[in-house]
Amino acid sequence: MSTLLKGLYAITQASKSDSRQLFSDVEAALKGGASMVQYRDKSRNNKLRRDVTEYLYALCASFSVPLIINDDVDLAKTIGAAGVHLGKDDTDLLAARKELGDQAIIGVSCYNSLRLAEEAEAAGADYIAFGSFFDSPSKPEAVKADLSLLQSWRHHKTPVCAIGGITVENATELISAGADMLAVISSLWAADDIEQQAWMFSRLFEKTKL
Repeated sequence: MSTLLKGLYAITQASKSDSRQLFSDVEAALKGGASMVQYRDKSRNNKLRRDVTEYLYALCASFSVPLIINDDVDLAKTIGAAGVHLGKDDTDLLAARKELGDQAIIGVSCYNSLRLAEEAEAAGADYIAFGSFFDSPSKPEAVKADLSLLQSWRHHKTPVCAIGGITVENATELISAGADMLAVISSLWAADDIEQQAWMFSRLFEKTKL
């Protein structure tokens, strides 16, 4: 499964209320080479969330790309998504695994803590995420993470994702430090040409030698 977990990890914008535009944007990111997509929406409009994720699931499947659901195990199970991403206040990893099964991709936010990452790995996380590495327009209050976290994780088998204020200009240092995936929100969706921006991020993994 870890072979999937490398490259650009496109995280949808929670504030995106126009579903048709969201679908168009995600399709552009997939055409540009996004290797995984996460649906992130903290609203409680359950019908809308299900309708949107069912469409995104089919869209991602057409590109053979996994769709991950942020913080909603029930929704992920209902639509058959590839898995979930869990934060510190979300469902317990073991409980999520019991609901979704061994084949599900389960990622865990570990912020700036090696201890949390090691606990998540021991519990069976498929990937762990550190961040925020840079100032993040999406989560300005996020704790800051240092490049040394990625470097310290190199001897672990669990793939690591970097998140937080990532741009094409600062991404290379994260990949060089050991990031297997880059989770990107603002600098991807704000681009004039999302497909080209996604391609530029994806190319960095081919060009950067770890």
